[in-house]
Amino acid sequence: MLQPKKMKHRKWHKGRSKGVARRGVELSFGSFGLKALETKWITANQLEACKKAMARLLKKKGKLWLKIFPYKPITAKGSEVPMGGGKGSVSHYVFPITPGRIIFELDGVDEEMARAVFKKAADKLPIKTRFIKKED
Repeated sequence: MLQPKKMKHRKWHKGRSKGVARRGVELSFGSFGLKALETKWITANQLEACKKAMARLLKKKGKLWLKIFPYKPITAKGSEVPMGGGKGSVSHYVFPITPGRIIFELDGVDEEMARAVFKKAADKLPIKTRFIKKED
């Protein structure tokens, strides 16, 4: 599962996701991409499920790039824990995605195959996405 090796601070504030992405909005490696259209937290488990589904469909053809990494720690307290006692322990990691951000890039396959692969990945994600291709 994807998680950071080292962090400056173990527990973070929630923060607020707003606006549109300014970074990671253009295809830089592959010819095809999957772009986010909504704001949401994408968990490491969801990204792993996408990668596995795409790898199964690709069958060692093409090259796949994961353009996001879950760096934000999310804490949770155990069930039936009384109020107080501080913040819970880190339970998982997420990537706070904003509209316009490219999640995956793919190269080395035809457009029909790329659409099928990204359709599988989009089904595993909790946001609306769009298939994009590089303008030549």
